Amino acid sequence: MASNTFINSSANGLTVSEATRQPDEVKIKLKHGEWEVEITCLESKVKQVVETVLSSLDSAKIVDPAIRSQIDELRREIEALKSRPIIDMRPPSAIANDAKAAAKGGMTCRGLLETLWVEGYFASEKSLGDVHEELSRRGYNYDRTAVSHSLTDMVRENIMTRNGTMRNYRYIQKRPPGDVATATNG
Repeated sequence: MASNTFINSSANGLTVSEATRQPDEVKIKLKHGEWEVEITCLESKVKQVVETVLSSLDSAKIVDPAIRSQIDELRREIEALKSRPIIDMRPPSAIANDAKAAAKGGMTCRGLLETLWVEGYFASEKSLGDVHEELSRRGYNYDRTAVSHSLTDMVRENIMTRNGTMRNYRYIQKRPPGDVATATNG
């Protein structure tokens, strides 16, 4: 840490001068651009205080109220945009291509079923056996139980619906893949 001696350093246009006579207290003079600030603090707090002052000086460079109000307005707009739901405006074919690319890198059973859904595979009713065979045909050998659980999750999430009775369900899409507004509202 700094001692009780005089230090003069220039870095990035910043001049730091330090001189003090009390054992734990440090007096610092900062010159940054047009600003000159004198700080007195404990030696153990020098780094924290200097960083705080410098960040304040950098943000204080903009003094024009019109510019500040524009920045505040932009910040509000950014926050408003962050709170909006993300809507994928790409055509279904582009979404399907992304899903296929992801499948090449290794996919979960659920991810593969979503890929089938995006491709329109579930436009007509499919049994568990049909879905399991389609995944196998594509080179993915998941246990039927895993496929069944993933399909059940998709039914719970209102992506698909199922008809029939236990052990004889047929799955069909509840909404088309491009229906994003329904997807966000449930």
